[in-house]
This record gives sequence, structure tokens and C-alpha cells, in this order.
Amino acid sequence: MAQTIELNNGVQMPIFGLGTFRIRDYDVVYKTLDIALNIGYRSFDTAAVYHNEHAIGCALKTLLPKYGLSRKDIFITSKLAPKDHGLEAESACNHSLQQLDIDFVDLYLIHWPGKQGLKAEDAKNKDYRKQSWKAMEKLYKNGKFRALGVSNYTISHLQELLDKCEIKPAVLQVEYHPKLVQTDLLKFCQHNNIHLQAYSSLGVGNLVSEPKIIELAKKYKKTPAQILLCWSTQQGIGVIPKSVNPDRIAENINIFDFHLSTQDITEISSLNSGTRYCWDPQGIA
Repeated sequence: MAQTIELNNGVQMPIFGLGTFRIRDYDVVYKTLDIALNIGYRSFDTAAVYHNEHAIGCALKTLLPKYGLSRKDIFITSKLAPKDHGLEAESACNHSLQQLDIDFVDLYLIHWPGKQGLKAEDAKNKDYRKQSWKAMEKLYKNGKFRALGVSNYTISHLQELLDKCEIKPAVLQVEYHPKLVQTDLLKFCQHNNIHLQAYSSLGVGNLVSEPKIIELAKKYKKTPAQILLCWSTQQGIGVIPKSVNPDRIAENINIFDFHLSTQDITEISSLNSGTRYCWDPQGIA
């Protein structure tokens, strides 16, 4: 069973979850969640832009009773689409709840610091972020969200939010892996009691063939993916690897029966080259 961490508002969140990016077809969603629940996954990450909230909601309606589980036994994360920043945010949040067909979302994130259609440098992005957060705070107070957070925010975006918010963000979800060790961002989050959750922990598949990772996989008798995921969770960083392959789904979460040495964690971190495999939010005003 995956470990949990306590968010800054007291909510317990599994440190390990299943990502669902690009898993859209209902049959695939159902089979993937069926396998994951059977293995012990209890946290599932989706987003409005993934276009699979409805499929996930429908699948869980059938699968939770199958495993003797109720809604409170699982942790669901979803996210506000960049196109819905601003005045549209509240209705978009409610739409996610309707699509998932649940009374509350455990964690709701702003997916991107900029509004779709605006140039990165446009100062209006700041106003849209503020409006979106206000809408999310309202729904949080009404019990629709158990925790709030952001994704792809930089330190300056976070500081801006912390200076103005009524409800503090509990989670920051960003690209984070051995080739993109965002040390300053992690320290900022730790200082402000914001849990950092990584996406693309495997570098969209590129890092499993890294010689150092392969070497350590042999040393610990684990897979390269397990080494990479353990590197994150041992540092208190959450992970949400995505897979539809039954063996990999089982393999990925099987990382809590060994520990990397401090030296090995340091050596893995030394692979840092500032390489991004996904999006770069640094230019968003």
C-alpha cells in the first residue's frame, strides 16, 4: 500500500497515484482503473483537458463496489483548463464535478498559470489567475474541494498567490525528475508547507535508459522506473506515473520495500541538466 502525506490543511493524500493523461477510451479507462484498484492504487489524477473525467467517474461507480470501497477510500485530483481561467472558472469547476459524477474532488489544481489564447507576457494572466483562485476558494468553503493547489507554477507565481490568497495552496504539481531537479522550487515549497508532486517522473520514458539508472536498478534488483520513482518519494515528492500496461502498473507502485542510499540519491540528482520534456511556464507573466 502506498504511503500518505499530510497536506497543510490536514488532508491525507497518497504519495503515489496513477496518472491518466491521454487515457480516453472508456474501455481502456475501465481496465486500467480495475487493475490499479486491485493492486492497491487509491489516488487518481485527471484534468478537464484530458477529456476523461466522465469515463473515470463512470468506471469508478462500478469498480469501487467491486473492491468493497467507497468514495472516501480514494483520492481524486482534477484541474482547471487554461481556457477556463477567470470568470469561467466556477462553472468549469462545477462541470468537472458533474463529469466525474461525485460530490467533491479531493484536490483541485489550476493546471497552467496562463490563460489559453493570451500571450505569455500578457499581464492579464495575473488577473485571470486571481479570479480562478477566488472561484476555487468559494467551492472549497462549500465542501466541493477538500484541498486546493496549482500546477506548473514558478516561484514567482507561487509567491504572488501566497501574498493574496485566503486559502493557501496545498500542492504544487510540476515536471520534476533527475534531469530537471528544481531545487529552489522544492525548497520554496518545503518552506511554505506546500507538497510538491512530480509529473513525468520517468522523463516521458527517456530516463529509464540512462546508464546510471540502469546500474542502480541492477544493484537494487529493481526496474529503472522503480529507481526513478523511489528517488522522488524518498525525498517526500509525490509521483503519478501513467501506464495502461498491467505489469507496469503493478511494477511502478512496488517501491516501498527498499530504500536508496543517500549517496545513490545524490548521484541520481547529479544527472540534472535542466532538461524539460514537457512545458516551460517560466515565461508566463
